[in-house]
Amino acid sequence: MTDYLRETHHEFEAASATALADPNLQRILGQLNDTLGRRNRDAWAALPNSDLMREKARAIKDETLAELDKHLETLERSVLGRGGHVHWAVDGAEACRIIVELIQRRGATKVVKSKSMTSEEIHLNHALEHAGIEAVETDLGEYIIQLAGHRPSHIVAPAIHLSAGEIATILSKPAGERLPAEREVLAGFARRALRQKFAEAEVGISGANFAIAETGSIVLVTNEGNGRLTCALPPCHIAVMGVEKVIPRLADLPHFLKVLARGATGQKLSIYTQIITGPRQPDELDGPEEFHLVILDNGRSRILGTPLRESLFCIRCGACLNVCPIYRSVGGHAYGGVYAGPIGAVLTPLYDGLAANHHLPHASSLCGACQAACPVKIQIPDLLIKLREQLHDEPEQRSRLEDLAYGLWARMLRSPRLYRWSTWLATRTIGRWKRKSPWIKRLPAKLSGWTKSRDFPAPAPERFRDWWRKEGGNG
Repeated sequence: MTDYLRETHHEFEAASATALADPNLQRILGQLNDTLGRRNRDAWAALPNSDLMREKARAIKDETLAELDKHLETLERSVLGRGGHVHWAVDGAEACRIIVELIQRRGATKVVKSKSMTSEEIHLNHALEHAGIEAVETDLGEYIIQLAGHRPSHIVAPAIHLSAGEIATILSKPAGERLPAEREVLAGFARRALRQKFAEAEVGISGANFAIAETGSIVLVTNEGNGRLTCALPPCHIAVMGVEKVIPRLADLPHFLKVLARGATGQKLSIYTQIITGPRQPDELDGPEEFHLVILDNGRSRILGTPLRESLFCIRCGACLNVCPIYRSVGGHAYGGVYAGPIGAVLTPLYDGLAANHHLPHASSLCGACQAACPVKIQIPDLLIKLREQLHDEPEQRSRLEDLAYGLWARMLRSPRLYRWSTWLATRTIGRWKRKSPWIKRLPAKLSGWTKSRDFPAPAPERFRDWWRKEGGNG
């Protein structure tokens, strides 16, 4: 197994080369567009006025972020009014410290977790382990990669990079026997093992797909039912959310539920949608005795006043990953961060630093498929271009050779005479040399990266202006 499945902030090109050379991973990724991608497209096609629904969800996000401080204050008051507790965390380290202290205050050592990308973002499991707290992921995909020691490879399907045989090998160790690579058998073992963990857990930890300021509720959208057990069975529930997850009113929620499941898995609605409002009340039969909401900034407020503000619209559905030709070639681990794919190429540099992730803004063809698939119409290609502009302004990230090449290109495009001469030279040299083939098989020096896996179109042996001079007047 390669280290890039575990490590973060590695070199994208090297990790991509490893992924491209893995035939099993390539087979799995090849099926992605035929499964999740096709389901996404079919789900949108079946929703009347889907474009208007996406516009509405986008508008709610935009308006909420414009007055984010007001909505967060309303959320805090609402949570406190229902008997819950609110904790503010500037960064991931503070969020982990708060959560560990809440668990230790109860004298607890056993925790179950529902799937949460925010907890992955702050590396919560490492903090809990360091504090001597046993934390078990209860989402099947997260449970598998926790046992394997991997990072998630997809926002929705964290174990999508593993085959059934590999999963059987991973689950056979805690099972104490060799399990067959059959879905029913593997899921059955995980169900039995996790039920015992639910029964023993003293604290449940979840994320939050949305938080409703008006009611103080958090919303969890899942397909396995583990989220419901995580939140309702242990006596203490801790939810962690990024500041951008708040929405103003309960009436806003249906707009997001209609687009989230379609963008994530192609469903009309996820199987389980929970609206959790504070701890158990005296007249309620189940639910936790304590409810704590940890609201995380971790660089988000810094993004609010920048041209990259739109990245905070993301509802973590994974639709952009399913259609991205880059992701479908190299998978999620190559990106080196918690968030993969096109949106990960934006979020990871913003949250973890552009210098440490300078390769990610260039990990895109800018084809626009991600923007077309996004349920809230985030203009991801524009955000990637803005990050590339920021990289250009950092001296340590600039290449003299690249600056020279772009400088000559810009000068040529500004000069009609120089442009005519350059195109004439290209057609008389490279174009005529490659007349027998319209493709160049190998480019020199650093340009060779292009032709390692695909050919480059050769210049035409004749310019359009030359052809027009000869033929244009004859029509």
